[in-house]
Amino acid sequence: MMENSFNPRDGYVSLKSESLKRKLKERVVSDDDFHGYLSAEDAASLAAQEGMTIVELAYSLLDAAKAYAVVPISGFQVGAVAVGNSGALYYGANMEFTGEALSFSVHGEQAATNNAWLNGETGIANLAINAAPCGYCRQFLYELNTASALNIEITDTTELLTWFLPDAFGPQDLGITGGLLDAQDHGLSISGDDEVVFAALAAANASYAPYTKTYSGIALVRDDGVFTGRVAENAAYNPSLSPLESALSFMTLYSGKSPYDYPPTRCVLVQAEGQADQTGVTGDVLSTVAPDVTLEVYTAT
Repeated sequence: MMENSFNPRDGYVSLKSESLKRKLKERVVSDDDFHGYLSAEDAASLAAQEGMTIVELAYSLLDAAKAYAVVPISGFQVGAVAVGNSGALYYGANMEFTGEALSFSVHGEQAATNNAWLNGETGIANLAINAAPCGYCRQFLYELNTASALNIEITDTTELLTWFLPDAFGPQDLGITGGLLDAQDHGLSISGDDEVVFAALAAANASYAPYTKTYSGIALVRDDGVFTGRVAENAAYNPSLSPLESALSFMTLYSGKSPYDYPPTRCVLVQAEGQADQTGVTGDVLSTVAPDVTLEVYTAT
């Protein structure tokens, strides 16, 4: 279950200005249409009214973001807020899976990046966090198409990601041009007329898998919607994000509800043939949050 000291819908409590708290509560946070991010228009309006920069606003939202953390193992909540090239702000929070290897955990910085990606953002300019990113996240973030210009914002300090990761190893070292958040369309197809399968197919077509070419996507079904996730590979391999991790993190940020408390009722994996079959790991992790759900697997061509 979610280890929260307050409900995500009350996440405005961390903000510096009482008037900004009220505006966020009335216009964004308590609204049923609030789904873990602020549009560029809302972010710019709120920042201007409070005399804050977009980065200051992002930093003020960190406690709001960490309220979405799902941490049944550590009890340690981490929040992150990404500033997209568009000016929109995207929440991120860490997620852990009971009974599984700790390597399956989703870090807050990964979650914010994934949230931006699944919401159609094409680049991240700034990432607000409370402390320096761990080595795992530094490597994950270096896969971004904006890695060389990405600013890491910690309290009153701004440093480029490359400052935190000197002599970095990234996609260019493996002959890959571009990076994560570049638009993808792999042209995969599948037969049938199941809308959930086609949602997973769309996620697979937009996935980032330049190393294995195993383009894969997930669709999770609950009565509040269909939530998709995509594989996001990494040049260092280990920091890659699986499609189920992507979907579960996004679903939690979108709805404010832990998958442990509100599990999916259906899970569909669509993947291309390649060097990295996602079936086994997807089934293992799914069993921790939805043990009664049978994984459905489809191969796209």
